[in-house]
Amino acid sequence: MKHFRSYRFPPLSQFIAAGQRASNEDTDGQWQASVSEGFEQGQRDGYEVGLVQGQQDGYDSGRSDGMAQGREEGRNETLVALDRLARPVDAILRDLKKVRADYREAQRKEVVDLVAKVARQVIRAELALQPVQLLALVDETLASMPPTREEIDVFLNPEELKRISELDPKRAKRWNLIADARLDAGECRIKAGDNEVDAGCHQRLSACMEQVSSHLALAAEHADQGAPA
Repeated sequence: MKHFRSYRFPPLSQFIAAGQRASNEDTDGQWQASVSEGFEQGQRDGYEVGLVQGQQDGYDSGRSDGMAQGREEGRNETLVALDRLARPVDAILRDLKKVRADYREAQRKEVVDLVAKVARQVIRAELALQPVQLLALVDETLASMPPTREEIDVFLNPEELKRISELDPKRAKRWNLIADARLDAGECRIKAGDNEVDAGCHQRLSACMEQVSSHLALAAEHADQGAPA
C-alpha cells in the first residue's frame, strides 16, 4: 500500500508579495524607460531649439556686422570717388588763383611803370626849366651823410653843370662840380672823402616806386583776405 505525503500550499501572502515585487519591477522599468526616452527627446528638442536660435542669432549678428562693414566700405569708396572728382576741380581753382594773382601783379606793375613814366617826364620838364633844383638834392643828400672836412665832389651831366653854373654861380662854387658824360640828365653823384652816394632823381624815383608797389601789393592782399572763399 502506497503512502501519500500531503502538500502544503505556500501562504497566500507570498504570492501577493511576489506579485507586488513583479509589479514594482515592471513599474520601475517602465519609469526608467520613460525617463530615458524623455531625456533623449529633451536632448533632441533642445538641440533643435538651440540650433534654430543659434542660426537666428548668427544671422542677426552677421547681418548687423555685414551692414556696418558695408556702410564703412561704401563710405570709403565714396570718399575715394569724391577725392578723384575733386582733384581736377582743385587744380582748376589753383590755376584760377594763379591767373588772378598774375593778372593783379601785371596790373600793379603797369600802374607802377605808368606812374614812374609820368614822374620822370615831370622831373625832366622841371629840371629843364630849373636845373638848379639839383643843388637842393645835393644839400639834402649831404645832410644825411657823416660830416667831413674833405673837399666835396659833385658829379653832374655836362649840360646841366653848364646851366647851373650860369644860373646860380654862387651856389655852384660851394662844391667842386665835375662834369660826367656818363650821367643822364637829372642824375647826380656825390663823393665826400671815402663816402660816395647817388643823389640823382632816378635813385629817388626808384625808391618811391618801390613804396608804391609795396602799398599796392598790401592792399591787394587785404582785399583777398576780405573776399569770400
